[in-house]
Amino acid sequence: MIERTAEQMAGLDGLRATIIGLGREGMALARFLAAHGARVTVSDAKGPDALNEAIAQLGDLDVHYALGGHPEWILAADVLFLSPGVPAEAPIVVQARQRGVALSSETRLFTRLCPAAIVGITGSSGKTTTTTLVGRMLEASGRHTFVGGNIGQPLIGRLHEIDAGDAVVMELSSFQLEGFGPAAPPERAFPAGGWSPPGAAILNITPNHLDRHPTMEAYIAAKANILRYQRPDDWVVLNADDEVTRTCGECYAGRTIEFSMLGPVAVGAYLDGETITWAPQPGQAVPICATAELKLRGRHNIANALAAVAISGAAGATAAAMRQVATTFAGVEHRLELVRALDGVAYYNDSIATSPERAIAAVQSFSEPLVLLAGGRDKHLPWAAWARLVHERVREVICFGEMAPLLERALAQVDGAGAGGPRVHACGSLSEAVALAARVARPGDVVLLSPGGTSFDAYQDFVARGEAFRVAVRGLGRKA
Repeated sequence: MIERTAEQMAGLDGLRATIIGLGREGMALARFLAAHGARVTVSDAKGPDALNEAIAQLGDLDVHYALGGHPEWILAADVLFLSPGVPAEAPIVVQARQRGVALSSETRLFTRLCPAAIVGITGSSGKTTTTTLVGRMLEASGRHTFVGGNIGQPLIGRLHEIDAGDAVVMELSSFQLEGFGPAAPPERAFPAGGWSPPGAAILNITPNHLDRHPTMEAYIAAKANILRYQRPDDWVVLNADDEVTRTCGECYAGRTIEFSMLGPVAVGAYLDGETITWAPQPGQAVPICATAELKLRGRHNIANALAAVAISGAAGATAAAMRQVATTFAGVEHRLELVRALDGVAYYNDSIATSPERAIAAVQSFSEPLVLLAGGRDKHLPWAAWARLVHERVREVICFGEMAPLLERALAQVDGAGAGGPRVHACGSLSEAVALAARVARPGDVVLLSPGGTSFDAYQDFVARGEAFRVAVRGLGRKA
C-alpha cells in the first residue's frame, strides 16, 4: 500500500486541479496539492473581501483564484475537487461532467492515499460522539490514532504523519459519501472504481438533508456507499434496532457486526439489563460498564456508547480501554453541553440538533421542566412527531429564526393543542430567545437550545450558533 501511495503522490505533480470552495477542506487541500506539485486553482462563490483571511493563510503558495463565482475557465483542469456543501446539480459541476472533467473531493483523495486501514462512521445522528469515543478507545488501547473526516481538521494535512499500522477513524457525512462511488471519467493516477473503508459503521438512518438529497432513497443510497464496495475480509457495524440499517448489510460482502439496545446480538454490543456488553464472538459476553456509569445524558447516548464498543472492538480495542473511556467521556461541544446554571436554571447547548429526530432525543434526555429554544432553517423534514413530544414534555417553547412560523403551525396542529401543552413564543433572533427564556424560566427548569433546524439562516454553522448561545447565556444577569 505504501508503494502505491508513493506512486499516487508522484501522480499529483503537474496535475491541473480546481477546488470549489475555500472552507476548511478547500484550504487544506490547496496546501496539500500545491506542496506536491499540482497546479491549483481555487474558486468560491464568495468575493475576495469575505475570503481575505483564508487567502492570507495560503499566501505562500502558488495558487490561482476565481472568486465571486465559478467562471467556465476553471474547467480547464484534470480534476475538479468539490467541497461537501457543493451539490451535484450545481451548474459548474454539471458543466464539468459534460466536459469529461473528473470529480473528486478532499475525503476521496485522502482515503485513496492513506496507508493505514480506515474505520468510517456515518449515520443521521450520533456520528461525532461515536467517532470521538471510538478514537479515544483505540488510543487508550495503545494505538496511534487519527480522528477526522467530517469533524476536526481535514486529515489530508496530516497524511505525512500516518503509518500503515496506525488507526484512522473518520466521521463521514452523506455529502462526503456521495463521492465514494466510481469516478467517471477516472481520476488521473487514481483508481476509477468505488471505494468503501475496510471498517465501517452505519449508526442509524432517519430523514435528514432532504433539502439536498432529492429523495429519501437517494439519501439512503449515499449512506450505503460506506459499505457498498467492501471486500469479504472487511466489516461493517449496523444498528440492529434501526429498520433501515439492519438490512443494509444483506447485499454486500463485508462481515456484519451489530449493536442493539433491545437484546443480545451474536457479535457486537448490546444491553444486558442496564449493562453495556461486548460480544467478540458468538457465545462470549464481556461486561463493559453499567449505563448509570456513563457521564453522557440520554438514551441516545447509550446507543452511541454501544456503537462505539462494537466499532472499537471490531478494530481491536481492549475491554479495559472501552470501559475507561465510556465511564469518563463527558461529551463533545454543542451536544447537550451544560453552559451555565443561573438562579436555579440550567442552560444546555445542543446546537448540533439540526433535525427533528435530534431535537426529540435531546428533549427525551431530561426529566426536568423544559424551556425549549427551537428554530433555524428547515431541511424539508417532518415535524409531527417533534410537535407531539413537545406538547407532552415542554412547558415553554420559544421559536426563533426563519422557520419559527413552521414550528408554530406544527405545534398548533397537535391534537388537543388548544386545551393544554406548552406556551409558544416567537422571536426574531437567538439572542432575543435567550433573553425571553431567562424571563419565563423558573428555578428547577432546564433551558434547552435544541433547534431542529440548520443554522444557515443566521450563522455559518451549528458551531457559530452554539457559540452565540454561550455568549448570550453567559451575559445573563450582568448589568449594562
